[in-house]
Amino acid sequence: MPFPTRRVIAAAALLAALHAHAQEAEVAPAPAEPPTNSAMDAPLFYQLLIGELELQSGQAGVAFQVLLDAARRTGDEELFKRVVNIAVQARAGDQALMAARTWAETVPTSSEALQNCVQLLAVLNKPAEVPTPLAALLRVAPVPQRPGLVLALPRLFQRSPDPKAVLTALAPVLQVQTGPLKPAALYTEARLSINAGQNGRALALTRELNQLTPDSDDAMQLAIDLMPSEPKAEALITERLQQKPEQHALRQAYARALILGQRPAEAAREFRVLTEATPDNPAPWLALGAIELELKHPAAAETALREGLKRLDTPASGSDGEIKSRADGRQQAWLMLSQAAEQRGDLKAAEAALQKVDGNSIELRYRRASLLARQGKLADARKLLQPAADASDSDARAALLSEAQLMREQRDYTASLSVLKAATARFPTDPDLIYEQAMMTEKVGKFEEMEALLRKVIEIKPDYHHAYNALGYSLAERNQRLPEAKQLIEQALKLAPNEPFIVDSLGWVEFRLGNLPEATKLLRQAHTGRPDAEIAAHLGEVLWASGAEDEARRVFAEAAQREPGNEALRETLDRLKVKPR
Repeated sequence: MPFPTRRVIAAAALLAALHAHAQEAEVAPAPAEPPTNSAMDAPLFYQLLIGELELQSGQAGVAFQVLLDAARRTGDEELFKRVVNIAVQARAGDQALMAARTWAETVPTSSEALQNCVQLLAVLNKPAEVPTPLAALLRVAPVPQRPGLVLALPRLFQRSPDPKAVLTALAPVLQVQTGPLKPAALYTEARLSINAGQNGRALALTRELNQLTPDSDDAMQLAIDLMPSEPKAEALITERLQQKPEQHALRQAYARALILGQRPAEAAREFRVLTEATPDNPAPWLALGAIELELKHPAAAETALREGLKRLDTPASGSDGEIKSRADGRQQAWLMLSQAAEQRGDLKAAEAALQKVDGNSIELRYRRASLLARQGKLADARKLLQPAADASDSDARAALLSEAQLMREQRDYTASLSVLKAATARFPTDPDLIYEQAMMTEKVGKFEEMEALLRKVIEIKPDYHHAYNALGYSLAERNQRLPEAKQLIEQALKLAPNEPFIVDSLGWVEFRLGNLPEATKLLRQAHTGRPDAEIAAHLGEVLWASGAEDEARRVFAEAAQREPGNEALRETLDRLKVKPR
């Protein structure tokens, strides 16, 4: 007869102890109320005990099999849950899924079992197997929980390597939902369509959702997310804001989307509306100040920023997070006020604003370096931006970019290029650094090298729209390979629809091709979205060539007032021998 194992001995000892305790209970006084008897019989108890002992001794596979058998025999949901967790913790995904499926088969009305099946199929990247348990889940789950289960699906599958397969698998289940579940199904299918790159389909579903639930925030969120790829989605947002101008959160989200779309003038318009509607809120004032600063409107920027500071300086009685947020807002406001003063040429005011800023961030060091450079202390300025010997990669990268930017602003393109070459030597696959190096390479007249660098950027990151645009614009500017230049710019525009600088490039290549009406239309569009001095120079030149000299002079004059030192504008005026009115 073989000797019993240690686990069996331990189990027997535990059973003996329990038996002794039961015998003691027999001689004790009878309880006032009869005890509630467990449905667990001795074999089941022994099976559970063995399973737990196997788990504690590191035999997760044995424990899984023993406890799964017990769960199947009893139909106990807590036991099924325990078995699934054992497999999950052991990183045995297929076993966890098998246990969840067994659970669902044993207890077909269990929404928790079906939910586990759906979740595990998502983790295991098996979207084609999801429809059956998902449809069953939406039948048996409590009615109030069903919309939430549907709305959770995009997040559940957000890391799927094949979002198109996810959409193909889930769409049939979503499309048959009716009644209170219909809005959640529309939103989820639209979100899955965006993930799958089917933006036209997502827009159609968003419109349907907006019609079904006219007050839905979900439809507006989808429209905002679709704006970069589907310009028609913007109409849904503007129509809602016309109907319900009090929806300030939507307007703020829309304004931020305009900023991301490189449409600062339109974003500024929306933030002005917000400052009028919510004058005590500092956020719209600060955002407006930042945009005005980018648009080279230093006086307007200062006004907005100081209004924002007034609101930030009111006593805060909120959480520690709110107090910190206000402090960070003040720091950013003073940094921007310094930049605005520098734009006005008031270096003393710019330095005074910087004295209000704490810390040693790269942004603060850059602003101080810029002031030093403006005072003729370029060596000190560059020294201020040098990365520390023990700087992290991210800090070193930021410092190198800042130094290159400083030298570019000083129009020392050779020095800027030297810094960028050092940066790309340290970070050879960083597309942003290679792109910046290409731009400086063009500035020093090395066009073939510039083209090679930009094509390297495209190879590393095929959706890097700036590279397509820069290469196309450079060819158009030099009046070379114009059909290829147009093709490159159009590709950039596909990746970043309506981006004003890319629209400007397309307008410029149309001008080079001799298509004056199309060039004028495109350049007007670009200038409206972003009244930048270089875009104004292009628009003015095309207007001048079209015979609209008065309008051209007006465009030139407005640009010269905003950015009197802009190189492109000055070169255009000198070449055309135009004196703006």
